[in-house]
Amino acid sequence: MQVSDFNYHLPGELIAQQPLEDRASSRLLHIQRSNGSLADRTFRELPALLRPDDLVVFNNTRVLPGRLFGRRSGLLAQPVSPRNPAAKAFLQGEIEVLLTRQITAEHNDWECLVRPGRKIGVGERLFFGENAELQAEVLSRGTFGERTIRFAAVPDFFAVLERVGHIPLPPYINRSDNPEDRNRYQTIYAREPGSAAAPTAGLHFTPQILQDLKQRKIETAEVTLHVGLGTFQPVRVERVEEHKLHTERYSISPTAAERINAALASGRRLVAIGTTTVRTLEYSARLTGQVQAESGEADIFIYPGYAFRVVGALLTNFHLPQSTLLMMVSAFAGRELVLRAYEHAVAQRYRFYSYGDCMFVESFDNRV
Repeated sequence: MQVSDFNYHLPGELIAQQPLEDRASSRLLHIQRSNGSLADRTFRELPALLRPDDLVVFNNTRVLPGRLFGRRSGLLAQPVSPRNPAAKAFLQGEIEVLLTRQITAEHNDWECLVRPGRKIGVGERLFFGENAELQAEVLSRGTFGERTIRFAAVPDFFAVLERVGHIPLPPYINRSDNPEDRNRYQTIYAREPGSAAAPTAGLHFTPQILQDLKQRKIETAEVTLHVGLGTFQPVRVERVEEHKLHTERYSISPTAAERINAALASGRRLVAIGTTTVRTLEYSARLTGQVQAESGEADIFIYPGYAFRVVGALLTNFHLPQSTLLMMVSAFAGRELVLRAYEHAVAQRYRFYSYGDCMFVESFDNRV
């Protein structure tokens, strides 16, 4: 299967640069796989589109302000002291670091992407914040701008990160982040910090929509998958089957596992809010058909030909051409139908990507 099979044309002006003032005012393209129908709706109609016995599953990850701007030094003869961050530091050009995954909490090692990728070498020290509140050393380097870095100890790392870090807006949003993004690039139910990007299908929900679900007695559950390189890394091969995903950390609580497995046992439909929720559920259920109460690292790559085990309906935003996310949606709804839906969305001037509109895809039954 060729990666080029998942291409489509998108006019640049349809890429949403700002969030809507009202989250729930976004448009929703309703797709029914059973008959191939497409219907233009609004997100506020979603509760009415759900079945009374559906179980709706959310990803409650929270985006870290993990985009850091700083400066780099050359190799140092002595370690930089936290009390005197300028000592022995021969500062060079400006750099950008995107934290994608914490590897160890003990030493505060992180997987990250850096720019400029060619110039930042192993052993270099990096300084962030006006007074170098955060300092890090490069431990290793990967191929496409990937690095492993270790931060020097500070009393409360995440509090400092909140002060000096920026919300990691995607590169197709052609502006700097602003204070509004601190709120709007988070779901209203975000609780577990750790993501390098938002699970964007959830950005449309408001307290009123959640209340509407409750009033309709639609049950909900939450899982956690921290979005990292596995979600947004580009595909650099020609054949889909040759692509390998990075792992992403996930967690399913005993309460969530019990609710999900009870719904499956009774033949109820699982509605996944976002592709990250799909990945979490399908990875956990890959061996037994039931999700496990567990934490781990998910590396499941879903593309056409995959047999879904648990997910029966999907709410998702529109994704980049030739991306793994578009491949996943195509596996769920069928490539031809999905590309036809995207063509329709372009013709109808839908807003695309993270701050854009969404689609609700219903499968034949509880499982594809």
